[in-house]
Amino acid sequence: MSLFRSHPRLGVRVGQLRRWLPRTALAVALVTMTAGCQTSAWENLGLRQPDTKQGSMITHLWQGSWVAAIAVGIVVWGLILWAVIFHRKRSDGVPRQVRYNLPIEVLYTVLPFVMIGVLFFYTARDENSIDKLSKHPDLVVNVTGWQWSWSFQYPQYSVRSSSALCGHADLCELGSTWNGNLGASDNENQMPLLEIPVHESVRFNLVSIDVIHAFWIIPFEFKRDVIPGHPNHFEVTPTATGSSIAHCSELCGLYHSRMLFRFKVVTKAQFNTWVQAQQAQQNAAPATTATQAQHNASGSTQ
Repeated sequence: MSLFRSHPRLGVRVGQLRRWLPRTALAVALVTMTAGCQTSAWENLGLRQPDTKQGSMITHLWQGSWVAAIAVGIVVWGLILWAVIFHRKRSDGVPRQVRYNLPIEVLYTVLPFVMIGVLFFYTARDENSIDKLSKHPDLVVNVTGWQWSWSFQYPQYSVRSSSALCGHADLCELGSTWNGNLGASDNENQMPLLEIPVHESVRFNLVSIDVIHAFWIIPFEFKRDVIPGHPNHFEVTPTATGSSIAHCSELCGLYHSRMLFRFKVVTKAQFNTWVQAQQAQQNAAPATTATQAQHNASGSTQ
């Protein structure tokens, strides 16, 4: 005779242990995996802390979508468990058959349309707000991409036409493509620099002179394509200072991975100081053409 049969209580306890052991292991695994997560990453459900007002909208939409998905999951799994627990088979008799239930059919037909309509409303609202361009932004930056570097022109700040780097009498920032023969620090010092002030609206006008590129600054939680013959625009308002390395995120040729630039968000006072220093430096520089400047910026990519 089996030990479990001779000791019914022991058999029940072993059965309970077998049921709860996998659940306990799963709970321990979840706690272990999430113990090292940063608070912001956990709250933002995988997204980093946004550094712009527009990025905050994207994060809130993402969080709302997850809340809706979890709520639907709770309802669905609750109904499944309710049916399994309270309506499980207790005999061989055929249960009472219900041919039609009009209220339930209306509910599961209308409710999904209501959910989709709510998600569509918030998505369209946030998309329109993110794509909105103000009539008078605080700063305008004209971005030009080419194989394999960037130039940043500030049309609100002028320099002498004889020293213009980008073909116009405006402050312009150029730099070299990442060079495999140089160290990381030397490369960063030679890359193009984009500097903007915090808490001010900044409009980016994007153009390409050769192939399709993509302008991607990670803290923006946003990117936009840079397409030949089709200028693109977007506007952001930074909410925090900081610096990072930004990328071209569209495969654009052999040295796509080296098409990088430096990005800084600084205070308004620091930005004004930087602009004045760059204007003085470029006004003192010898005359050069835009073609020569871009050729020098491309540099050696070997």
